[in-house]
Amino acid sequence: MDYKIIWDDQAIEELGKAVRFIAPKNPVAARKTGEAILQKVEILGSFPRLGKVYSKLNRDDVREISVPSHRIFYHIKDAERTVRILKVWHGSRQEPEIK
Repeated sequence: MDYKIIWDDQAIEELGKAVRFIAPKNPVAARKTGEAILQKVEILGSFPRLGKVYSKLNRDDVREISVPSHRIFYHIKDAERTVRILKVWHGSRQEPEIK
């Protein structure tokens, strides 16, 4: 059985900001970036441990996956069979604060 994907409000906002930042100069790239992130997140429903453990916390339940130029941070709750998307982070930024 697959895990349910839940997006934090902040992660949704960050995804929107990323797409809106790219769109004025390259609408096609903005759409492709947004779609790539959504497709990668969808895979987590079937393979929640696909990403690597977030080294700053070094906990098995907090992980990250990469999509070109972005890092997606998420939290796995096996008991609830959920994957919560915490952040969509541009790769050039400093490490995010995740608790």
